[in-house]
Amino acid sequence: MEYNTPNRRPAQLEAFSRLLDVLERLRAECPWDRKQTLESLRHLTIEETYELSDAIIRHDLPDLQKELGDVFLHLIFYAKIASETGQFDIADVLNAQCEKLIFRHPHIYGSVQAETEEEVKRNWEQLKLKEKGNTSVLGGVPTSLPALVKAMRIQEKARGAGFDWERPEQVWEKVQEELGEFQAEFAHAEPAAINPERAAAEFGDLLFSLINFARHAGINPEEALERTNRKFIHRFQYLETEAARAGHQLRDLTLAQMDVYWEQAKKQALPSAPTAPKK
Repeated sequence: MEYNTPNRRPAQLEAFSRLLDVLERLRAECPWDRKQTLESLRHLTIEETYELSDAIIRHDLPDLQKELGDVFLHLIFYAKIASETGQFDIADVLNAQCEKLIFRHPHIYGSVQAETEEEVKRNWEQLKLKEKGNTSVLGGVPTSLPALVKAMRIQEKARGAGFDWERPEQVWEKVQEELGEFQAEFAHAEPAAINPERAAAEFGDLLFSLINFARHAGINPEEALERTNRKFIHRFQYLETEAARAGHQLRDLTLAQMDVYWEQAKKQALPSAPTAPKK
């Protein structure tokens, strides 16, 4: 089927209208749906967002389609609840989003010139400051973001304001500097003499500089770390399975014996992550 065509617009609008109708009936007739509030949906939305992220990382397009549907439902559910108290409805949400996109793309809808991605990003951040009345380009970074993702967004926003290293090798020098400062906290010191707060602070600086280098190298550190997590889980579970098959408990094996299974696991293809069962 050819999806990227104006001929699909009527079908898309009909599907959107159908979802609104389904939610309308569920909200009126289903005890569970009728009971939901903005607050009760919040943790479920976070879960659905992570499941969407998993599908993207696995590049599982059939599952991605399902997860997009789940997230889409949550978005219109929030708007439905807000409409019941006269705050706003989904039309207000979508129209406001359209106006925001038009405002933040003056190089498309206006006379501003922006020929490169970097120019677009700089304009975007400056327009956001005007739009929200923020006094800092970092004001729009959510405080509840996971620390690794937050570090990425902080650095991206600072870059949009022109505050960034000029060359990747400068960032790598900073990584080496931070690594040296972190190592210095442990040099010639007995474990009891190590200052935990200072060591943690230096470790945070090291991580921040590594994330910065990854950004300059075109690597998404969140995705890279998740791939490594999956790889470690796969290899460790192979180790567990093979040890049990040989009649061993892991705690009874030496590190050298475990390493034999680990090297075998490294030769195994990494499977796709399992899909969490739906309620």
